[in-house]
Amino acid sequence: MFFDSWSGLLRVVVIGLCVYVTLVVALRLSGKRTLAKMNAFDLVVTVALGSTLATVLLSSEVALAEGALGLVLLIGAQYAVAWTSVRWRPFRAAVKSTPTLLVWQGRLRDRALREQRVSRAEVLQAVRSQSLGGLDQVAAVVLETDGSFSVIPANSAGDLGALDDVPDVHRE
Repeated sequence: MFFDSWSGLLRVVVIGLCVYVTLVVALRLSGKRTLAKMNAFDLVVTVALGSTLATVLLSSEVALAEGALGLVLLIGAQYAVAWTSVRWRPFRAAVKSTPTLLVWQGRLRDRALREQRVSRAEVLQAVRSQSLGGLDQVAAVVLETDGSFSVIPANSAGDLGALDDVPDVHRE
């Protein structure tokens, strides 16, 4: 239960180092986007990478070459999805969500809050985290595609061009 054999420990060390080097090289080759802030699709790939890494590291039934190929395949698929989504709008729409406007000109958009399952308290917390005392000081709060909140204070909203990709901004 606590110790099987020295060869098992040696296997974990050797395989662990090899698969670690493979993972680092593959991530460096795939570019910064692979490790960017995650949307839902990125999170799934990251969890799959972790699961694959753990399986290769701890299961003697999976050869190093198989595990390394699995890691490279997942990273390659992530790269292909990111590359395609930048170049083909219908594909991007299929794999990525769009930002959602939660507050506009100081008013909560209750329907958007319900649809996105965001509470009023969460929005107020995001506003407070920007050192703003009330919604009257807010031009917009956007739920971003990675699940984070962007708060745009009314006094620094400018022309609101940063909201061009957010649906419903100019329709109200």
